[in-house]
Amino acid sequence: MGKITGFKEYKRQATPERDPLTRTKDWKDYKLPQAEEEVKIQGARCMDCGIPTCHTGTDMNKLTTGCPVNHLIPEWNDLVYQDQWKEALDREHERNNFPEFTGIACPAPCEGSCVLGINEPPVAIRSIERAIIEKGFDEGWVKPEPPKIRTEKQVAVVGSGPAGLAAAAQLNKAGHHVTVFERDDRVGGLLTYGIPEMKLSYDVVKRRVDILEKEGITFKTNVDVGNDYPVDDLEEDFDAVIMCGGATNHRDLVVEGRELKGVHFAMDFLHANTKSLLDSDLKDGNYISAKDKDVIVIGGGDTGTDCIATSLRHECKSLTQFDYNERKPDERDDTTNPWPQWPVIHRVEYGHKEAKAVFGEDPRAYQVLTKKFVGDESGHIKEVHTVNVEQYIDENGNRMKKEIPGTEKVWPAQLVLLAIGFTGPEQGLIKEMGVKTDPRSNVKAEYGQYKTNKKGVFAAGDMRRGQSLIVWAINEGREAARECDRYLMGATQLP
Repeated sequence: MGKITGFKEYKRQATPERDPLTRTKDWKDYKLPQAEEEVKIQGARCMDCGIPTCHTGTDMNKLTTGCPVNHLIPEWNDLVYQDQWKEALDREHERNNFPEFTGIACPAPCEGSCVLGINEPPVAIRSIERAIIEKGFDEGWVKPEPPKIRTEKQVAVVGSGPAGLAAAAQLNKAGHHVTVFERDDRVGGLLTYGIPEMKLSYDVVKRRVDILEKEGITFKTNVDVGNDYPVDDLEEDFDAVIMCGGATNHRDLVVEGRELKGVHFAMDFLHANTKSLLDSDLKDGNYISAKDKDVIVIGGGDTGTDCIATSLRHECKSLTQFDYNERKPDERDDTTNPWPQWPVIHRVEYGHKEAKAVFGEDPRAYQVLTKKFVGDESGHIKEVHTVNVEQYIDENGNRMKKEIPGTEKVWPAQLVLLAIGFTGPEQGLIKEMGVKTDPRSNVKAEYGQYKTNKKGVFAAGDMRRGQSLIVWAINEGREAARECDRYLMGATQLP
């Protein structure tokens, strides 16, 4: 695969980015197109591994290793190097309905398990993936392919995030009549309203949704199943149902002053911003503004980074991101975090680069525990009180945290964003449907089978497995569609 000596001759070059300071002035894609010749060179770095590990996804040490959709990565890397782009696109679509989503917003666990990554920078797999699909759209190779034969079966998919879209796409290929219900006003779930425009443009989502519609899928937006559309009607109107509602119950921070105005969940902040941006270019004012405010983002993950980047575009006064954990090492620890595990290392993401360009330094503060919020006379947040913590191992071998005396600090803040994850799916529809849940409140359905306790009702994605990656959602959506098709027809040809 690739050029035999390519990994020795060429250096890794991921998708280039726009200037960090310049791009904070707009909501355009923060990345730049990569020249075809450069992408071919990156494909040449794929080193003809004896046993490639990039394309087989699994959970290892509680983190994803490799690609959950089992992408044919070595094959399309080689095809790009050989200038066979159309064939490379076919390989992409063979295992992934939406390589444009994963090529942009997936953290690329495939790169973490790349064999070359043992002692060199790994192959720029995600950049190549995105380049292939974008060329496919540019050349007109990506077009609607409605099924030639239709069954009489009606299937409802509840939720239009990556799991729901993948399930719908596969069931439609099998010839079933598929209706996707989305409670928001636009299709896409967290693809649309959870990832900011400069990272994943809604145009990219809509471009694919338009194709799915032309292939025969029906989308019903502004329909909250269980409220706007009774569950009894759903079960009567459809032969099968796949629940793909995501894991949208916010994890809260229970501290003094939590009720103060100006303290918001990160997703409420991001959702309102994107909706206002798409509706009116922010002219309607229907969003939570960070302009001229001291902003504190609590949580060190990707959502926190998205809050940083969004706040910068609002022209915030100052910006700090609290991370409860220690700063990660610059290189993986081969004793506790060996290859091919996902490398747990310090990363500088797009929002961090932008914050440094604007304010002169990385916005992160590590080992910070929030103790309380303090408000002004009008009930609005004005301060965040913190203390630093350090990690230790208790007598049972458990990792624990303790406060460090003398590290108390008061931070000015007029806007606090909680980006500390989700606890599971919302329970309303789950109870209405009468499906059982597991101890973590997720819909109970075995991985690989996706059947709930209700006949003809399946579950996939974050609603079944809990908060996870886009690529796992696509994997589960595809597999749930396969099992749903088997239930409807007695056999299936879906992968």
